[in-house]
Amino acid sequence: MKDIKPEDRIVANVNTSKFTPWLNSDGSDSGTSILQLGGGPGLGVGFHIYRMNPGSSSEAHEHRGDEEFFVIEGSLRDNDGTVYGKGDLVLLRDSTQHFSVSDDGCLLAVYIPMVETNL
Repeated sequence: MKDIKPEDRIVANVNTSKFTPWLNSDGSDSGTSILQLGGGPGLGVGFHIYRMNPGSSSEAHEHRGDEEFFVIEGSLRDNDGTVYGKGDLVLLRDSTQHFSVSDDGCLLAVYIPMVETNL
């Protein structure tokens, strides 16, 4: 087995690495940010870490493909009142429409296969 080449490995730490601010569709600050290593098809698509500041929310959107996320810390609630807390692993099916709010802030590990559609 060959050693991994330095150029073939990227390491980031959720406690020390810089997150990229996620902007709303109108360009305003959403109060959320993303840590993503691969370039992929775009920011927030594929695997990433998503941070929501206390009181922030995502925009209403529709999923194109199944979204999966794991709550690392904190909690968030969907517009229908469902609350997800630390340790919850969640799958939202293709075509699901929702937005999420985090009253106290949260950190999520997320996989989104395709760009979502804002509602």
